[in-house]
Amino acid sequence: MIFDNLVEIVHKDDFPELETALDEPDGLLAYGFVLTPEIVLSAYQKTIFPWFEQGQPVLWWSPQKRAIIAPENLKISRSLKKSLRNRGYRVSFDKQFQQVIYHCATVKRKQQHSTWITKEMLQCYDRLHEMHKAHSIEVWLDNKLVGGLYGLIINNTFCGESMFSLTTDASKVALTALAFNASKLNVKLIDCQIMNPYLASMGAEEKSRNWYRQYLMQQTAGQEILAPCTLPLPFVH
Repeated sequence: MIFDNLVEIVHKDDFPELETALDEPDGLLAYGFVLTPEIVLSAYQKTIFPWFEQGQPVLWWSPQKRAIIAPENLKISRSLKKSLRNRGYRVSFDKQFQQVIYHCATVKRKQQHSTWITKEMLQCYDRLHEMHKAHSIEVWLDNKLVGGLYGLIINNTFCGESMFSLTTDASKVALTALAFNASKLNVKLIDCQIMNPYLASMGAEEKSRNWYRQYLMQQTAGQEILAPCTLPLPFVH
């Protein structure tokens, strides 16, 4: 069993050294059967995140490479600029967190047979939202929620968890709004976890695990409480 060589996480201080993470699968560090806000917050401060499917134990990961976006380096394609100008999208912050995470869990995606956002995850992140640690970006069209993303803000970093899109470019609009309003939200970096072509097209780059760990250690641990609000978009007049 792959778990025979992994540490079981029961408390927030149980995480082993990052260097003990497996090479294959890349970054698998530990497992457990407990998912609490305290454990999740401790994990993210150490570059670790949960990722597992229904029926699996909670799997904790810290891959060798981390996909990150510096807000000032976000790439906005010509077609996305057109969507921002012409489609009439509006964006808000923290106004419908539960709806965003629900859509992230239920919207079907290509080559994805089951969701990793389990009932345990929903309950845990709902509590993190109540603690002002988990946040959402909502994209609206004709007063309907059509896209968004959610994640944690820790050490001036938005640690993205998932996003969804029901209309053209809606998830890209959410990411654009996050980057465009980063200073307002006290965000200096966007953690995207694992690189993929979508993120690369938006300006993500890969940094080493050690680079990301050092970055987090240099940031401010405290975070002021952010109130729900409307977020402006670029290229919209």
